[in-house]
Amino acid sequence: MALRFIFSGLLLITALVLAGYLLGDLLDRHWVDAHVRDAGLRGVLLFLLAGGLLTGLGLSRQLVAFLGGYGFGFLQGFLLSMGAVVAGCILTFFCARLLLRAVLLRHFGPRIQRVEEFIRENTFNMALLLRLLPLGSNWMISVAAGASSVRSRPFFLGSALGYVPQMLIFCLVGSGTQVGQF
Repeated sequence: MALRFIFSGLLLITALVLAGYLLGDLLDRHWVDAHVRDAGLRGVLLFLLAGGLLTGLGLSRQLVAFLGGYGFGFLQGFLLSMGAVVAGCILTFFCARLLLRAVLLRHFGPRIQRVEEFIRENTFNMALLLRLLPLGSNWMISVAAGASSVRSRPFFLGSALGYVPQMLIFCLVGSGTQVGQF
């Protein structure tokens, strides 16, 4: 059993390192300039897909917001980066719920139970609070919530609303790097 857990952990680490290596040049200013900016619908879809997948793997939502503002201007960048980040949250939540729940509960049961107790009664409000406060890891909150039995819809809605302030700020900063965009 311990050997199986170690093997699973090593496999996960290897997959994340490989993903980081393969996607290392994704979502930086040069990538946005080359593949997203002025690429029409293809650029929008590529940004949403890359942003959603990478935030689903733990990439900072602030970086996605900054690059959304940089690539699309303030308003469109905000809307697109919010879409990408919420998609990443949903992806992480359901991967944890559908694929990793049994393993996570077996190895981190007490920690997940604490998260569940904290957000079960008022899922929307607690998800909102967790996303507004600069505490912990955005990705880990989504994983713990997915592994718990909290309802998904209020968790996603509270998370999305909680993302708004930081996403607005980072989109504004990103849009300011391009003269004449706002």
